[in-house]
Amino acid sequence: MALSPLAVFITLYLVTSIAAGDFYKVPITVAFMTASIYAVVISGGIPLTKRIDTFSRGASTGQMMLMIWIFILAGAFANSAKAMGSIDATVNLTLALMPPQMLLAGLFLAACFISLSIGTSVGTIVALTPIAAGVATQTGSSVAMMTAIVVGGSFFGDNLSFISDTTIAATQTQGCKLSDKFRVNSFIVVPTAVVIFIVYILMGAEVQQPNDIPVLEPMKIIPYLAVLITAIFGMNVMAVLTLGIVLTGIIGLLNGSYDLYGWFGSMGNGIVSMGELIIITMMAAGLLALIKQQGGIDYIINLLTRHVSSKRGAELSIAALVSLVNVCTANNTVAIITVGGIAKHIGDRFGLDNRKCASILDTFSCFTQGLIPYGAQMLMAAGLAELNPIAILPYLYYPFAIGIATILAIVLRYPRRYS
Repeated sequence: MALSPLAVFITLYLVTSIAAGDFYKVPITVAFMTASIYAVVISGGIPLTKRIDTFSRGASTGQMMLMIWIFILAGAFANSAKAMGSIDATVNLTLALMPPQMLLAGLFLAACFISLSIGTSVGTIVALTPIAAGVATQTGSSVAMMTAIVVGGSFFGDNLSFISDTTIAATQTQGCKLSDKFRVNSFIVVPTAVVIFIVYILMGAEVQQPNDIPVLEPMKIIPYLAVLITAIFGMNVMAVLTLGIVLTGIIGLLNGSYDLYGWFGSMGNGIVSMGELIIITMMAAGLLALIKQQGGIDYIINLLTRHVSSKRGAELSIAALVSLVNVCTANNTVAIITVGGIAKHIGDRFGLDNRKCASILDTFSCFTQGLIPYGAQMLMAAGLAELNPIAILPYLYYPFAIGIATILAIVLRYPRRYS
């Protein structure tokens, strides 16, 4: 019963949308609202006010509020940069410097490099998605595909970076070094990333160079360059976005793109555009809090570990655990923290290598997070590219690929020295 709110959400949003043949028929906010009301109603045994309090506390945890502040700053930066002409200027420079056949592969490589440097998929998506959408429009490519390339590449660093929350959580819960986990993880995902890079080179052969590229305006590119460079050097993502907002204002006012009130208006419109994303994030977190309080996550964990009897089975159960909890939480870091202790217990019982357990936890959490349409990364990318998250899903080659690669690593006992 504790898990039934998820069934309500999936039925109302996914099944109904598929039946209607249109994912815009049922707004995702309505699906979450209905599932949340249902979760409050069925959480018996405690007064109604306490159920609502549990939901509200889950929706307003420190981690959720931090994510919401990032959404607000990202909306203000993205829209003020767009109004000032930064996106168009960056797209024009990209088209002028990069051969058309390398656009897809170059975008993927940039997303991988930036996410590896800054350790956050959300920051990478904020920085690159507007550029990807602009390049797609100029070249006649699919906006959904270009956005998916950025989302996929952003999970490369989220999975491998030494400063990524998921990497830190995975290594801490399994009791191994960051460098050891990085080594094991690299054996699995780096070859996968190379394959996807080659695929994008082949796909890029069909990309057409636009006939006429407008005059380049280097000044308007400065906000994006500042955001990318400061992010790569490890500045806090909120500080990075604040710097970007200030720069769009200074440059936009100097070159006459807008006046002071125009700048304020563009920031305000950007913040308002993030409203749906913020509401979804809060309702999803509140829903999880009720499910967790009623024992839904514990039930999943106990069910999956009941019949484990081999090393392969133990590793697969860890992969399934973190994936299922990730589906429930829509947050890969929270999923790793939630099942990390159980995974360590399973690993010790069956003699698994802690370094590979950490790698499985991290990679499968990124695999799942990269594919759920209500995850922060997908919602952020869809919002910035003005798409439905479902439209991006079929083009997420890298998240699909790392999931397959990790399953093969478990079944084939690869890498041998860590298996």
